Amino acid sequence: MMTGRPLKIAIVVGEHSGDQLGFKLMQALRAQAGTSVVFKGTAGPAMTREGMESLFPLDDIAVMGFAAVIGRFPTIYRRAWQVIDAIVADPPDGLVIIDSPDFTHAVAKRVRRRLPRLPIINYVSPSVWAWRPGRAVSMRAYVDHVLALLPFEPEAYRRLNGPPCSYVGHPLMERLRELRPDAEEEAVRQGSRPLVLVLPGSRSSEVGLLTEDFGRAIELLSARIGPFDAVLPTVPRHAERLRQATAGWASKPLIITDPDEKYAAFRRARAALAASGTVTLELALAQVPMLGTYRFPAWEAFLARRLVKGRFFLLPNLILDRPAVPELFQEEVVPDRLADLMTRLLGDTDERRAQMQAFDEIDQRMQVVGETPSQRAARIVLETIAGKAS
Repeated sequence: MMTGRPLKIAIVVGEHSGDQLGFKLMQALRAQAGTSVVFKGTAGPAMTREGMESLFPLDDIAVMGFAAVIGRFPTIYRRAWQVIDAIVADPPDGLVIIDSPDFTHAVAKRVRRRLPRLPIINYVSPSVWAWRPGRAVSMRAYVDHVLALLPFEPEAYRRLNGPPCSYVGHPLMERLRELRPDAEEEAVRQGSRPLVLVLPGSRSSEVGLLTEDFGRAIELLSARIGPFDAVLPTVPRHAERLRQATAGWASKPLIITDPDEKYAAFRRARAALAASGTVTLELALAQVPMLGTYRFPAWEAFLARRLVKGRFFLLPNLILDRPAVPELFQEEVVPDRLADLMTRLLGDTDERRAQMQAFDEIDQRMQVVGETPSQRAARIVLETIAGKAS
């Protein structure tokens, strides 16, 4: 795309995972635009380092869970209108909204009403295939193109009559070298004293609901298979809480917060006990057999059972459309059952071999040839802007 003036692109993110996607997209857009690019919108630390000045601190709106959103609603509402007014006051050539659909889609809808010709691209699809499928149709009114991270999502949008959708690749595909073991690390994986990953989640509610039962499962596992090393990667804000919670475990885990240490543990791990989330896709790409769990507060579980339409909740299973990884939900998360399933995954068993074969299939389905996910996303953003301008 060649123009005689700088290209102006607004990017709106609502949480720090979007910030990570955003800064790579900014780099790729600069590389491909053929002119200088000026960015504005909302940004976290990574996007700020790339040169975007955020309209406000991202922590003002970076909240998760129904209760947290309700508690912060006045601030979120005010910040949404601040973004809308800033975009309308100085219209960009295109708007990219990244993830956080409760916030970013509210912005996009209102911007579209006031700037009907502005190209709007949604990077990271909301889970229309799992719940509220009617959103796909409604998105046609304010989204020109969806950039999907998961390979099955374009077909879901076709089926649900949503806007055009392209699979651009998951950013984790750019980190395979960090996830895959070398020969020495593979020897540790297969050694006589296994390393077990314990991953009770990053949300405070997950940590509170899962850690105790994970600890009891680890104790039972130790009695069944003998000594092993446990590693518990977490985020810094939960580290002290988890040190206290795990102090009495039979196999006391090493608690780590550094991302590089986390991936080093992934490369050496033989199996993992994990809460649902992106971490299950990280484990699949690292080829670490796992058991996945999901536990909500009771009232959230009540809503989930009535609203969620998908057959699976773990990303590896969603990608494959089959239960390749065991899923335990809510009252199914029982220590004895966790220990049972983990025992099978740690041995030379059919269950372990089946997961390893499934991970190879995930690899094949998620490949993006010739471009990184960020490069493909940037190309489609620029094509969408050019197409709407012509």
